Amino acid sequence: MVVCSLFHPSFSTIVPTTVKPIHKNNRSVTISAANNNSPSLDSLTDNIKDKARRHPTATNNFTAKYVPFGSSFDSDESYSLDEIVYRSKSGALLDVHHDMDALSKFDGAYWRNLFDSRVGKTTWPYGSGVWSKKEWVLPEINADDIVSAFEGNSNLFWAERFGKQFVGMNDLWVKHCGISHTGSFKDLGMTVLVSQVNRLRKMNRPLVGVGCASTGDTSAALSAYCAAAGIPSIVFLPANKISTAQLIQPVSNGALVLSIDTDFDGCMKLIREITSELPIYLANSLNSLRIEGQKTAAIEILQQFDWQVPDWVIVPGGNLGNIYAFYKGFKMCKDLGLVDKIPRLVCAQAANANPLYLYYINGWKEFKAIKAETTFASAIQIGDPVSIDRAVYALKNSDGIVEEATEEELMDAMALADSTGMFICPHTGVALTALNKLRKSGVIGASDRVVVVSTAHGLKFADSKIDYHSGNIAGMGRLKNPPVSVKADFGSVMDVLKDFLLSKTPK
Repeated sequence: MVVCSLFHPSFSTIVPTTVKPIHKNNRSVTISAANNNSPSLDSLTDNIKDKARRHPTATNNFTAKYVPFGSSFDSDESYSLDEIVYRSKSGALLDVHHDMDALSKFDGAYWRNLFDSRVGKTTWPYGSGVWSKKEWVLPEINADDIVSAFEGNSNLFWAERFGKQFVGMNDLWVKHCGISHTGSFKDLGMTVLVSQVNRLRKMNRPLVGVGCASTGDTSAALSAYCAAAGIPSIVFLPANKISTAQLIQPVSNGALVLSIDTDFDGCMKLIREITSELPIYLANSLNSLRIEGQKTAAIEILQQFDWQVPDWVIVPGGNLGNIYAFYKGFKMCKDLGLVDKIPRLVCAQAANANPLYLYYINGWKEFKAIKAETTFASAIQIGDPVSIDRAVYALKNSDGIVEEATEEELMDAMALADSTGMFICPHTGVALTALNKLRKSGVIGASDRVVVVSTAHGLKFADSKIDYHSGNIAGMGRLKNPPVSVKADFGSVMDVLKDFLLSKTPK
């Protein structure tokens, strides 16, 4: 009780107040007559934010606000994005809704051209794959408040060999969202959330930090973006359930890391209780701001296909915000005339953490949270997903499917993909397993264009790859490729090379 009393609303007085910068171009710089043609101090020291201030983009009337999930923009219950609110009055999830009437005053060609014109630029903040769609993300935020690492614009990889050799397809693509600032797709949402927190703190809102529960990737993204903005971050991690590579990221970025003897769902329960008592902003996907950043990956896919729509998009699912984010991105593009349809969505779950899959095969009759078992796809080891309603909505409205992968299936799929030149995470192995099953059942055709979303970089999961290839996982390792110990003499090396080359010679 004493601790709680310290965080009375008056506590906001210690939050740093906004200090308006004195722009360099307001300074008086004296240059001698002999140097009249020399560049000014301003031009030598300007950064991309300074240039953006001097050349602001035209103002618009685009707006967005929170409404209860499933409601329209004109809902009787709505909240400004500058309010600190996570649920509706009834306790339901919130959703960010944009003023589609204002956006639709510009046709699809306008938006396609605008978004395409910003790709590959360093103009602040449009060099980011997220903020290049700023009008569809946080239209009212000032560019000065944005915290960005120019995330997004990730590689859409044509998986030629894997597609042809292992699933009989010619048009298989992998969207490598893990090729990003902190190595996962979570950067896309976190740049939006931390930017809004940055804005709120400048408005003197009583926020002393940002907190999240995490299976690894969320904490990495949160800590990095908070560090960039000088905002304290606190992360709740389930003890001994994330990789070393994931753990060291928030530690390195200066976050307060709490290793808690529970699973993700237990951490989530705790962080929700804590943020209801202390002036710490909740950064989990219960907060719908992150969806706004994550949906830009869907828009990016369409851009990379020259605004042609793929037949299928397969997304790994844990807390289930991402499957809804992809749906939302595709749906906005359709509603605003950029494309004329949306792809079918597949949500892929690990069999050890599959509440959505069980709900799906039961005909959506009754959802039951489960106790998630340990899985190598640790980032989706979640038994009580926050965004279950969002995911079901997305799947029902995209004629979607849910599939699952056993531990052996997902690890073998990861090893198989790596053997064709990729280096993917176990979660992508889950998605590739779903693809393989749907190909074998004939649901996905040989000529269909399919995008598999790879959510994190394989380097985050090097330990599990080492264990797999070393044969240290009981009952696994069918495709293992361990190092070969060889004596340091010519004959021994030649013997090994001959055996290797003979095994690779076509018969």
